[in-house]
Amino acid sequence: MSGGAIDAESIQADYVIVGSGSAGSALAYRLSEDGKNSVIVIEFGGTDIGPFIQMPAALSYPMGMSIYDWGFETEAEPHMGGRTMACPRGKVIGGSSSINGMIYVRGHAKDFDTWEEMGAKGWSYSDVLPYYQRLETSHGGEEGVRGNSGPLHVTRGPRDNPLYDAFVQAGSEAGFETTIDYNGSKQEGFGAFEQTVYKGRRWSAASAYLKPAIKRGGVQVIKGFARKVVLEGKKAVGVEISRGSTVQTIHARKEVILAASSINSPKLLMLSGIGPAKHLKEMGIEVVADRPGVGANLQDHLELYVQQECLQPITLYSKLNLFWKALIGAQWLFFKTGDGATNHFGSTGFIRSKAGVQYPDIQYHFLPVAIRYDGKAAAKSHGFQAHVGPMRSKSRGRVELKSSDPYAKPSILFNYMSHEDDWSDFRHCIRITREIFGQDAMKPYSGREIQPGSDLQTDEELDRVIREHAESAYHPCGTARMGRIDDKMAVVDPECRVIGVENLRVADSSIFPQITNGNLNAPSIMVGEKAADHILGKQMLPKSNLEPWINPNWQTSDR
Repeated sequence: MSGGAIDAESIQADYVIVGSGSAGSALAYRLSEDGKNSVIVIEFGGTDIGPFIQMPAALSYPMGMSIYDWGFETEAEPHMGGRTMACPRGKVIGGSSSINGMIYVRGHAKDFDTWEEMGAKGWSYSDVLPYYQRLETSHGGEEGVRGNSGPLHVTRGPRDNPLYDAFVQAGSEAGFETTIDYNGSKQEGFGAFEQTVYKGRRWSAASAYLKPAIKRGGVQVIKGFARKVVLEGKKAVGVEISRGSTVQTIHARKEVILAASSINSPKLLMLSGIGPAKHLKEMGIEVVADRPGVGANLQDHLELYVQQECLQPITLYSKLNLFWKALIGAQWLFFKTGDGATNHFGSTGFIRSKAGVQYPDIQYHFLPVAIRYDGKAAAKSHGFQAHVGPMRSKSRGRVELKSSDPYAKPSILFNYMSHEDDWSDFRHCIRITREIFGQDAMKPYSGREIQPGSDLQTDEELDRVIREHAESAYHPCGTARMGRIDDKMAVVDPECRVIGVENLRVADSSIFPQITNGNLNAPSIMVGEKAADHILGKQMLPKSNLEPWINPNWQTSDR
């Protein structure tokens, strides 16, 4: 998938983007939009054509397939019993938006106000909301808050299974809010999930942005492995890539933009001599800019699957056999309808853990089957589950180089559960889920608790469950954070420019000062959209004056 022939002697464009993922695809589309700029996108992965990626219900397959996934793993996590945990990142056209769960969450308004307080001036909710409106076409979202003419189609799944409504009803019976659109003015509450699925297919950043941009002209994708940013002094002039056995430089007439993920973007910065001086010297890399924040501030969401047996045979369990899988596959292949055409995450909830917490800090993903995210280890019976976890862990990890060899995988340590508050927050998540599953709305369906198991009640018992069974929600971010120029731990300024270097920017989830509420695909695309206006020197979209809903009881109650 490329835009025309390439002269190997002088491969150059106005803008060179590393990575074709959520932010990179949006950047390519916007930077080439006026026809005045040429863009080259460097992507090591291959095509996204095929049912494993395009069929929404097949979401557990591409993750972990070496053809589509970089296959990163953490170091032994010290507070998780020494477990080594998967950290999948998309290695394919569309990046992680081609292998993710297709869940669309903008984040809470207060997330972005917090970014601004942390030094990301111009990234408050009133600043970023217009970019969310520009990027999306919302099908069924809140009028006036949602976009209706953007490249990214955002839909709601069929929600035919009665368990979806029962879960929302149970949340309400427990005293929590409901919301008609958590991506609208009111995130707090239980309601229908939104997904990046359109006409029965995964609507990735490649489908929404990259392919239309290539078709329009001015954008070409070059398949290659990015080795480092090429610098002349402190000025970025291109990207060194290897293709097969040849190493060559893709030249940027204007700027180089890294949009290679919160794992690969800091890795590339460090390989290029931008990062913590001490670490770079240990790796034998010449220091161009001493930025100790490169690779630091790594954050993620952890979640636990609270699983319950279902007393009625209405879950997806009966469709996990080969006959049903073939039937669902055929229906999807020929008609793009049926159980293959949704990610099955039909309901969600965003709630606050305690009085005094101003906006939600717990998220639910509800699924009408008891199964692991990777599709393995299904319970041997009808069941349902809620993925639950705290949204704003205080734990911070890091990404480092293992060597100066560009092909060596980086060393990743999330340092999960290293802050004592994480343990009490997580135990609360389990207990509040049990309370919700115990409401009248769930009574016709709720059998015995499969995981953790109702016999496990004490703090010590729940801590053991968390240590052994909590899984990453695969939302890594923060490793090249945005901040003030005089903040020594900031890596990029509020226009995404790498501090201390010219003509080099980072625009992906690496730059998040703090992780947002929910899944990271939507905010990553928003970063690509807004960064494009900064790069082009455009006037920012006019600020919004929409006010988010904040629970009037937040100081006195959790609901």
